[in-house]
Amino acid sequence: MYSLLLFLHSTVRWLVVASLVISLIRAYLGIRQPRPFTRADNAFRHWTATMAHIQLMLGLWIYSESPMAMYFLKHIRMGFQHIDLTFFGLIHPLLMFIAVVLVTIGSALAKRKVTDHDKFKTMFFWFGLTLLVIFIAIPWPFSPLSTRPLFRTF
Repeated sequence: MYSLLLFLHSTVRWLVVASLVISLIRAYLGIRQPRPFTRADNAFRHWTATMAHIQLMLGLWIYSESPMAMYFLKHIRMGFQHIDLTFFGLIHPLLMFIAVVLVTIGSALAKRKVTDHDKFKTMFFWFGLTLLVIFIAIPWPFSPLSTRPLFRTF
């Protein structure tokens, strides 16, 4: 079950990143070339936040089953001496939770803006900040904090 969760979490990661990038491009184009905030723009705003929430639920489920996280929580002092344990026991979950909060705030604020230009600006700022936090928190193969493959196999 744990390996299936890891596979799903790794796969949904790319959906979250892709939806953020597409939403950012749409927001940037809406700012640069003033245009109406369309139903498609609103759908990308909504589904980007929804995908992030799904990813959060998968992540919390994985965290509750993770041997690394459980070891870190039982041996916190020793866990802080190993960057891999600290990353998966604290840094990754904390930063990803912050990212989901940021995308949620951005989505909610953009939805409530009156002008189309303000919707695009709000979406661009908050989703851009979210993507930055996510890029820091993902265990890339080149990350100094912890490395994992770009694509997990099941």
